[in-house]
Amino acid sequence: MAEQELELLSSKIDAGVKAAIAAAIERHRQLGQSISIMQNGKVVTLTADKIPAFQNQQNSQNKINLIDV
Repeated sequence: MAEQELELLSSKIDAGVKAAIAAAIERHRQLGQSISIMQNGKVVTLTADKIPAFQNQQNSQNKINLIDV
């Protein structure tokens, strides 16, 4: 594969993984299940009511960016 094709494939994989993580987080929120994240070098457990509702990533700059965790 050419390097350009590999970069395109890599970005598609990254987008797919981020979408899957976002869907899993939203499912936990909707089902009332907690999630654990890394925040400031420590593991923090968020209860479902503390998990921000799923939004388009571009509109959630002021929320906890759970997708990059």
